[in-house]
Amino acid sequence: MSTSDIAVANYALQKLGAERVESFDQNHPNARSVKAVYDSIKRAELRRFHWGFATRRATLAKDTATTIWGNLNRFTTPTGFIRLIFDDETGQRTDWRLESDDTDTLFIVTKDAAPLYIKYIHEVKSANLYDALFENAFATKVAFEICEEVTGSGGKKKSLKDDYKTAIAEAKRVGSIEATAIEFPEDTWISERR
Repeated sequence: MSTSDIAVANYALQKLGAERVESFDQNHPNARSVKAVYDSIKRAELRRFHWGFATRRATLAKDTATTIWGNLNRFTTPTGFIRLIFDDETGQRTDWRLESDDTDTLFIVTKDAAPLYIKYIHEVKSANLYDALFENAFATKVAFEICEEVTGSGGKKKSLKDDYKTAIAEAKRVGSIEATAIEFPEDTWISERR
């Protein structure tokens, strides 16, 4: 993990009024507490919303196999895949599903032909690329999760929960969390009147 990951961890500890750490491997209870939850909370927070900084595009080739039944095409998800954004460029919902196989490979299955053009949320490895509002929400969530273990009290949890809600609302307001507009197909009643 990078120095900037430590900065996020220390931001969380600061929210608790707790002693800061120099590394995740430091022999300190605060370092162990943060390290235990850091990656799983990061992935959950990335998955929870459509963060602009974590959005990527990919063109996927069809897998050589089809589904066991249903005769659907399979496309292997990219490395670092967190969540599929289920719309195309026009805002139309797509009929794609996520499935895995015996090798624990994650696939997109669909009737759509290759190549498949997707947008997805990617696991951003470098904290240097985090949107500032994501960093605030993420650090607050880490602080919330480790609050009792680090402070020995759950007294701050309510205020941290409120701080987290405020951070997410601010990210939505500013546009760090993007909401793709949904374009509905034109109704035949309207098109027939032309």
